[in-house]
Amino acid sequence: MTVVLLILSVITGVFLGKHFGKKEKLAKNLLVLSAGFLITICLNEVFPQVYTSEAGSSLGIFVIAGVLLQMILEALTKGFEHGHFHHHSENNILPMALMVGLFIHAFIEGIPLANEKQALSPYLLGIVFHNLPISFILGAFLFNRKNESKSSPYPSLLIVALFALASPMGMLLGNYFNPNLQPYFLAIVGGIFLHISSVIIFESNKNHNIDWVKIGLVILGVSLALIMHLFHHHPVAGHSH
Repeated sequence: MTVVLLILSVITGVFLGKHFGKKEKLAKNLLVLSAGFLITICLNEVFPQVYTSEAGSSLGIFVIAGVLLQMILEALTKGFEHGHFHHHSENNILPMALMVGLFIHAFIEGIPLANEKQALSPYLLGIVFHNLPISFILGAFLFNRKNESKSSPYPSLLIVALFALASPMGMLLGNYFNPNLQPYFLAIVGGIFLHISSVIIFESNKNHNIDWVKIGLVILGVSLALIMHLFHHHPVAGHSH
């Protein structure tokens, strides 16, 4: 079920991006909505698990490591994760670098899923909501390029396939790790989530005007995540997750 959801979220996003990718406003709105959802999941689900664990007091450095790791990965992806692909010329984004950056990003996010006991956990849904707009942008970029018709589609399909399989592969690897390492991986992913969502939400608007649509979408994303949080069973603090 988890693997199917992860793969479907990427395939659905790429399909929508391929056919509706020229609608830049739609991509932006999806990103903002997912950012509101993601930052709420991060603060209400991921960080509480991190800081109520036995190693909680020393895990702040791993959160910072997650932020720094995402900044490094964005040197490869050129900001795909928060919708910056249209600021660069096509030749400025190398498919191999994009593939590596997105794969590492999604792979690390998948590792903590190995210890998720509940189907449709908020953490899983956070990744799914996060995958949709990224995949939308990915599909728009890969399949609507001017030079797409002149080149083989297989590299594009390979990038999509690797991105779709990255989180399931991370989850598979996570089964071989000691469950006690879960808080450390969650802390790193929490830093990644925090960086991406905050960049999307707090980026300056044109002329610094109030964007009520953006505020509304953030509130909607936050509300959806809070609903998931309320209906999600949370283990008693001090018990194993």
